[in-house]
Amino acid sequence: MFIIIALLLALLLLPSPWGLIVIALAVVCETSLAVFGIRYSKRRRATVGAQTLIGDTANVITALAPTGQVMHGGEIWEAHSTHSVRVGEVVRITGVDGLTLEVERASV
Repeated sequence: MFIIIALLLALLLLPSPWGLIVIALAVVCETSLAVFGIRYSKRRRATVGAQTLIGDTANVITALAPTGQVMHGGEIWEAHSTHSVRVGEVVRITGVDGLTLEVERASV
């Protein structure tokens, strides 16, 4: 982005030596932003997989008796609980078995 603006300025508005200086500064800015962006993006590893669900809470949308559905992070999941849980209650995810979440009542 900086390089495009610098080129337009150099070609259309600025006299000869200033145009080259502006282009050089734009290249330095673009390079430093790219290096900073790459280093910043590699600081933390992405958290993915089933282990990221364990410990989170979900809302029951169909009664768990013992199997039903819960809403977690805007997604509907099948869930299994050892005790029956009513619609609207909050449950804590204790495990994942395939695409079914193992849940228990969350202590409030």
